[in-house]
Amino acid sequence: MLGFMTWWCTGVRWRVGAGPVLGWYAPGRGERQSVLSAGAPIAFRVRGGRRCLGVWRGGRWTVCPTGAAVPGRATRAQCEECARVDRAHSVAADTYADDPRPYHVYVAWFGPGLVKVGITGVARGGARLLEQGAVAYTWLGRGPLMAARRTEELLRTALGVPDRIPYERKRALRARLPGAAERAEEIARVHGQAMALGALPDSLERLPCGVVDHGEVFGLAALGRSGPPPGSGDSGGFVDAGRVVRELTDGGVVAGTLAAAAGPDLHLRLEAGAGAREQRAGARELVIDSRLMSGWRLVGLGDGTSASGDANDTSAAGRGDVAEGVTVPVREIPVVQGGLF
Repeated sequence: MLGFMTWWCTGVRWRVGAGPVLGWYAPGRGERQSVLSAGAPIAFRVRGGRRCLGVWRGGRWTVCPTGAAVPGRATRAQCEECARVDRAHSVAADTYADDPRPYHVYVAWFGPGLVKVGITGVARGGARLLEQGAVAYTWLGRGPLMAARRTEELLRTALGVPDRIPYERKRALRARLPGAAERAEEIARVHGQAMALGALPDSLERLPCGVVDHGEVFGLAALGRSGPPPGSGDSGGFVDAGRVVRELTDGGVVAGTLAAAAGPDLHLRLEAGAGAREQRAGARELVIDSRLMSGWRLVGLGDGTSASGDANDTSAAGRGDVAEGVTVPVREIPVVQGGLF
């Protein structure tokens, strides 16, 4: 079982119009959130082992009955049994085909030539796009689940628009993107192609192109850039996209200043000399996928005050001395050159 009264990290959650928060859950105490703001310190030490958080259903957590251990590199803090329960009522896994709620079909943009199609519940608004780290998007239509699914499949087969993009590709392109106008132009082109298809379901309400850009919400202007945008025709420039945390480990430290947040990723600016691993590599930017933070007990550095707001509780993160650096395993983010890896 999860430790009673102990705060466990649940990762980043996005709120439409209000930005990202870091979630915490403590059996017997409920949930809390820590607001994530650009320029604020993110500093924590990992304590103990990583545990399954259970199942999130109906706006609350159902705790894993065994508190099973979860591997450090897994992107979901769930054991096999809890993951199975999750999938049993999952629209994404096609196990909830009789869902009566209306759905949006969207086209999302992650980089030049990196466009995907997907669906999300109308009631969720644009939250799903924020969670995915979509730099920009537009709605295509709205309708019943099966009509939305058929539209998604039609765009895959007729236009070659995928419904999945590896997260590594999204992350590698994020620090070096064209401007909002170019992003909107590419989305509008795909939207127009989709509307021109003659086989869209009759039960799908067509929606006009209305591009929503997340560049400012994510804080992408703060990320390091080098050379022209991918696909600009100049192959001489490239960007070192920095490094990414491979996994958290018991006793490990992550400390930096939040520069940007996109999807589950937190982009940190590191202090000079912040940790032997980073100092040797010469890196000053680090990305941590907050999905790797979920299921851990994270203790704030420095003053011992937790980001959950409980001064008597040291099981959360977000304050402290950013000069303590990074002592968890990291790896390089693939270099992007000419739009390719």
